[in-house]
Amino acid sequence: MERRTIRRIKETILFDIVFLGTSASAPSIHRGLSAQVVMHDEYRFLVDCGEGTQRQIMLSGLGFKRLNRILITHGHLDHILGLAGLLSTFSRWETIDSLEVYAGRWALERIEDLLYKVVLRGARPPMEIKLTEVRPGIIFEEDDFNVQAFPVYHRGPDCFGYLFTEKPRRPFLPEQAEALGIPPGPWRRDLVNGLPTELPDGRVITPDQVLGPERPGTRLVHVGDVGRTEDLVEVCRGADTLVIEATYLEDEAQMAHEFAHLTARQGAELALRCGVQQLILTHISRRYRERDVIAEARAVFPNTLVARDFDAFQIRRGECVKVTLQEN
Repeated sequence: MERRTIRRIKETILFDIVFLGTSASAPSIHRGLSAQVVMHDEYRFLVDCGEGTQRQIMLSGLGFKRLNRILITHGHLDHILGLAGLLSTFSRWETIDSLEVYAGRWALERIEDLLYKVVLRGARPPMEIKLTEVRPGIIFEEDDFNVQAFPVYHRGPDCFGYLFTEKPRRPFLPEQAEALGIPPGPWRRDLVNGLPTELPDGRVITPDQVLGPERPGTRLVHVGDVGRTEDLVEVCRGADTLVIEATYLEDEAQMAHEFAHLTARQGAELALRCGVQQLILTHISRRYRERDVIAEARAVFPNTLVARDFDAFQIRRGECVKVTLQEN
């Protein structure tokens, strides 16, 4: 697959995702525990925070600045224990002013105990800590994108996946602007923002004159641990990239069912059914070779990758490109 550098084409990409930990249940020599960073412009979201995540952040070169929003998929320890070390690091380095943790109720109760009864133990938090209970629907929104939570089935209550969506927009047609003699500057900016503008020569130009038909935005679906896929069809339909677990292979499908996990084949079948563009598998067990996981999935859905620690991808409408991770 083609590699690009994040900085070279960042302006053309809506979402970046960096995999910090891709192992299932326990770390391996080459894989840390679950953690990914999803980025859009100045916004950063840490999805899950397994043990050792702060070290992975340093090794990745991403740094801790603006890493103040954490989305937790569920409350199992391999997805939350890293919050203790991360808070301790934030306490020493003072790199953020506030910390926002989003999770289901059961996970949030465990996280509250971990942070306040273990790490802080009666001490004053070094920054504002906001623990937000997640319910299905939009949990974060800006002008051009939002983050939605959706329920997933796994062991224990209140498990969620997260959908990162660019809002539908009408593309700016530069050839139309040139034909109308619209100079660069605030006039074009207003039109891109859907506002009419008056040119220096007195003409009034409306957005309809320079904007194309509305088109859907980029969609990145992130699913943590999950035991069945029938509930995920609608949220995954037409996604540009689907990130989902593949803890087991099909010859141990019964064990996957018992522990509410997926096989690589099941993840691939979901991607095929929903017409996603790119499937990225993570949460890989030490019991399997990576080539066997990817072979099982690609037999069903060829456009499949297995994520490794520090893999980075840029995602835009209809495209998912592997990139070279650079320090920011």
